[in-house]
Amino acid sequence: MFNQKAILTIEEENYELPVFHAELGPDVLDITQLYKKSGRFTFDPGFTSTASCKSAITYIDGDSGTLLYRGYPIDQLAEQGDFLEICFLLLYGNLPSKEQKTSFKDQLTYYKMLHDPITKLFSGFRKDAHPMAVMLGVVSALSAFYHDSTDVKDPNQRIIASLRMISKMPTIAAMTYKHSLGKPFVSPRNDLDYASNFLHMCFTEPNEDYEINPILARAMDRILILHADHEQNASTSTVRMAGSSGANPFACIAAGIACLWGPAHGGANEASLNMLYEIGTPDRIPEFIKRAKDKNDSFRLMGFGHRVYKNYDPRAKIMRKTTHQVLEVIGNRNDPILNIAVELEKIALEDDYFKERGLYPNIDFYSGITLKALGFSTKMFTVLFSLARTVGWIAQWKEMIEDPKQRIGRPRQLYTGKKQRDYIPIEKRDNK
Repeated sequence: MFNQKAILTIEEENYELPVFHAELGPDVLDITQLYKKSGRFTFDPGFTSTASCKSAITYIDGDSGTLLYRGYPIDQLAEQGDFLEICFLLLYGNLPSKEQKTSFKDQLTYYKMLHDPITKLFSGFRKDAHPMAVMLGVVSALSAFYHDSTDVKDPNQRIIASLRMISKMPTIAAMTYKHSLGKPFVSPRNDLDYASNFLHMCFTEPNEDYEINPILARAMDRILILHADHEQNASTSTVRMAGSSGANPFACIAAGIACLWGPAHGGANEASLNMLYEIGTPDRIPEFIKRAKDKNDSFRLMGFGHRVYKNYDPRAKIMRKTTHQVLEVIGNRNDPILNIAVELEKIALEDDYFKERGLYPNIDFYSGITLKALGFSTKMFTVLFSLARTVGWIAQWKEMIEDPKQRIGRPRQLYTGKKQRDYIPIEKRDNK
């Protein structure tokens, strides 16, 4: 896998480091033997320059604005595929044939329902609890019900757990939404596709069935595709870290949900929408642009820039088109929030300050508007993110477990505390 080497010199001592070749992206220095040979670790807060694993699932080129799932460009998958195909692709490595897709759908249909004791768990949560807290609690409880799919060493149990998670997450997410509204749960339907079934469970009322508009269902499906995986982000790395200890898959996904809940990760689309409300009208945009440039002002333009992408987020281009389609269907072409978003995007893309810093609109800039138009409250946005990302988490977890060289995660540290000191009895201590 490597045919090159790098030489690291420390105090006139040379150390050879193998260089691993990547199919795409930068090659990687292998430092696994560095401590053994030199007695030194590397220092990389946030792991921004560290490859924590080998993976064949997702590739990102932030400079060119490229996102590939198993080698397929995200725009092709979002425009031509559906979420069920992408689930199969991420799990198994290839797009399914017609027969494989039918079989896969049948398998997921089998696991859609939740056991009655799990459904009763929702009654233990306050109705005003944050939906992410509810989802986190229910998902973590799944391991208490499905003992036949928690042995991570058993390939068959791994697949069953994977299918269960992908199939049950829409049901859990929809029940979480209904619980937050104080409304009765709606059972899943076997005749609907993945996204349509989810919208049905969220918006059907007891005496009035939800009429599924194909454009809105397609928009929901596209949101799921665009959020399905994103390489080794914080929540995915959390799932892998939890899984490296041998924890059961349901616990690992719950760990990912907990990490995604953070406003710097999964809550960005909610923050972006709230910012547009704060701006209020297009004529106030210059005021906020000026504030964003002011180093002494804490205001930030939410939905612009990305930790990885230094070019236009490829998902944002697709999401922008989808947003317009949704607003046209609901008869709200002149949505004031969208008008602010479009004008803000135009100004930012033409401003040298933003171009020089690579502060292009990301997917969160438009996804919040789209989810609002579909009828979801802002508190549900991260729950929907979790629903979409579950298949990516599962695929990454499965890949890690099946890696014969997999080891428990154990980051090291640069210790900056006190040197060793002796215990002093309390009556002799002087802590002035």
